[in-house]
Amino acid sequence: MVANALAATADGIAPALSDDGQGDDGQDDDGDGDGKTEKRRYRTIFLSDIHLGTRGCQADMLLDFLKYNESETLYLVGDIIDGWRLRRSWYWVQSHNDVIQKVLRKARKGTRVIYIPGNHDEAARDYTDLHFGGVAVMMDAVHTGADGRRFLVLHGDAFDGVVKYAKWLAHLGDWAYNIALTLNTWFNRLRRRLGYPYWSLSAYLKHRVKNAVDYISSFETAVAEEARRHHVDGVICGHIHHAEIREIDGITYCNDGDWVESCTALVEHADGRLEILRWAPEYEKRLFARRNRETKLVTAG
Repeated sequence: MVANALAATADGIAPALSDDGQGDDGQDDDGDGDGKTEKRRYRTIFLSDIHLGTRGCQADMLLDFLKYNESETLYLVGDIIDGWRLRRSWYWVQSHNDVIQKVLRKARKGTRVIYIPGNHDEAARDYTDLHFGGVAVMMDAVHTGADGRRFLVLHGDAFDGVVKYAKWLAHLGDWAYNIALTLNTWFNRLRRRLGYPYWSLSAYLKHRVKNAVDYISSFETAVAEEARRHHVDGVICGHIHHAEIREIDGITYCNDGDWVESCTALVEHADGRLEILRWAPEYEKRLFARRNRETKLVTAG
């Protein structure tokens, strides 16, 4: 279902996107109207766990990220569309469509886009080694950095014992997690109205639970061992919604995070240096600045 949706999107939307310099929201891609924000350019950007099709997806924040960040290569490291959730109940708003449009537009304008499906969009794994709208679908990949380091790129669900051996339990956990994300959405709407920045309640609760912390540590170790078996220098993954870069027994472990809680991306600079970008502060700063300008205009009028 997910792969068919991707194919339909590529066929139906990509030809309609023009190269006139306008973004998917009709605004100039080179700024937000104040002429102060410049695009950042990277060698590679890694994104995962976007979970389009769920209420917890921070699509507006991701659109803002995609607008102000460019790369030669863009890796989509799984769980881009949440097929599990869409099978239970349909939720698809315009901003989710805009995310797909923005990615397809980047592919058409020359960005190399590689899509590695995860467990929530596992149906797309039946279409590996094919292309949809300029997007290459792969089971995993080996990325060679500008500094010569080689990284195994994969989603990571194969190393999650719950997903691999007790799928019914994973679905139960997914149901509870979506409740937490719904609470997180309403919690942050209230914070925004009160003038406070974005803060993930669900991430805070998760990292205060000992079992969750132990699970993250075990997952990271298992993925690092897989990289060692492939004789590479490091691994780049997603799945656990916990952005991090650290060394594990000589293997560079990188997790690019997610776009339902932390709103993070992993980027590679021109010299091969890796960095985690936390986009919520950037987005909130721009959002508040825009609202202040609108308030001043109303007051002046």
